[in-house]
Amino acid sequence: MSLTRRQVTSAALAAVPVALVATGTAQATQRRRTLYIAGDSTAAQKYADAAPETGWGMALPFFLREHLEVANHAVNGRSSKSFVDEGRLEVIFEAIRPGDFLLIQFGHNDEKSADPTRYTEPWTTYQDYLRQYVDGARARGARPVLATSVERRKFDADGNAVPTHGDYPAAMRALAEEERVALLDIQALSIALWQRLGVEETKKYFNWTATEQDNTHFNPPGAIAVARLVTAELLHRRVLAHRDVRRLDEEVPESWITWPDAAA
Repeated sequence: MSLTRRQVTSAALAAVPVALVATGTAQATQRRRTLYIAGDSTAAQKYADAAPETGWGMALPFFLREHLEVANHAVNGRSSKSFVDEGRLEVIFEAIRPGDFLLIQFGHNDEKSADPTRYTEPWTTYQDYLRQYVDGARARGARPVLATSVERRKFDADGNAVPTHGDYPAAMRALAEEERVALLDIQALSIALWQRLGVEETKKYFNWTATEQDNTHFNPPGAIAVARLVTAELLHRRVLAHRDVRRLDEEVPESWITWPDAAA
């Protein structure tokens, strides 16, 4: 049976929405997922004027497959509170999409009780601010991931690595359990690593230079080591799969770290 021109045209037009829907679904499935980092200077992008200081977020892409992008929004000096108050979390929420990840690491600057623009109390306001990150990510179809603060380099007289973050890691662990959020316990893992390395060897991982003895921020080896811990925990906590990660057992050359010129 032959069809009239009108019948053919109607059939073709009826098929268009189906084709567009199918194409849109395929594009959404194939879209590269993004891992957003909300955090402080220990994770942040550093620029040429700060070298050799290196945030662990700069090294994270070396351990992730090409189908995962890293959007590093961590900024020096921010706490869970100031990051929100400055509108930085909202910038992430405007960009994040279903299937993406929001990795949240704060604590270093939340501890600064003398600064009301940054200070939070571990068991109340700190957890309240972290909930804003968790709830906002979930509302947008993204997966929140909490990460306790990477530990500073501090040793006692007997050569034991000493914790420096007070109740903040414990408060984040409790919140993660309460909210059923994946937790990367980077504080525990990093202090164990510093203990294994010891007093002198750890200096090679922090921003120790001829003019500075920085026991908080990393140089390239330190950033790479912490990024490796983060990636291994993302895998261990089943946030990522084996197909998402790479080089966990391989050396990552320091020369891969670069410091771009500061943004205008």
